[in-house]
Amino acid sequence: MDLDLAHDRAQRILRQRNVLAGVAIVLVGALAVTFTAAQSREREVVLVPTLRSPMTLSSSSVSREYLEMVTRDVAALTLNRSPETLTWWMNTILDLTDEQDRGEVKKGLMKIVTEQQGSQISQFFTPDMMTVNPGKLTSEVGGTLHTVVASKDVTSEHRTFRFRWRYNGVSLKLAGFGMMTHEAAPPGAAQ
Repeated sequence: MDLDLAHDRAQRILRQRNVLAGVAIVLVGALAVTFTAAQSREREVVLVPTLRSPMTLSSSSVSREYLEMVTRDVAALTLNRSPETLTWWMNTILDLTDEQDRGEVKKGLMKIVTEQQGSQISQFFTPDMMTVNPGKLTSEVGGTLHTVVASKDVTSEHRTFRFRWRYNGVSLKLAGFGMMTHEAAPPGAAQ
């Protein structure tokens, strides 16, 4: 009787081993198929010609280099405008703005568009400094802000602008920007 029990137990263990071996073979096969599919799959890399070096993004935080490069490009867009391009200027800035801040930024931009549309006032900015703070998601750009009426340079003043950002997943979006005063940072949109 003990022999029969031992034989039944051995047969049960053998069946379990055979089932586990079959599952292991199926998993190894699935792994091989997945690996082959991953190797043969086309890889897509976004090449941005304005970046100085290759970038990798992390969902945990934005890198200092990436924030600096985005700030550089967005500052060039936001601080250079002419009456002929005001609508395009505003729409492009709004495309870069975070959804929850878009209303406030648009309000500030609409004020500028209303004041300058039909005029001969243009503005261009020549930067000379930039600081970024990835921890607080802010960046500051300083330089000379030139105001041109018709073809005459009317004013050239050194100004500093602060940009506020929102980082969600791997998406960096503008939350607001404006000219800084000596006392405090600006709320909302551009001046």
